Amino acid sequence: MRRVGKRAFSVIIELDGDGYYVASVPELPGCHTQARSLDTLIKRVREAIEVCLEVEQEGQPTTEFVGVQRVTV
Repeated sequence: MRRVGKRAFSVIIELDGDGYYVASVPELPGCHTQARSLDTLIKRVREAIEVCLEVEQEGQPTTEFVGVQRVTV
């Protein structure tokens, strides 16, 4: 597989109640993974992104992650 160029993705990282780091990629719906350490999480999220890109279909709506805003109610 030949790569034309690299793409950058925003990754949201959370810590769940069991102590696992959970990563999700807002620009790629369904692209997420988890790990016990941040180092392992980053390796796994790169792999998850590669897999998601392989199955990404033409014409699928794309989004661009803008940011996170904390709102108090």
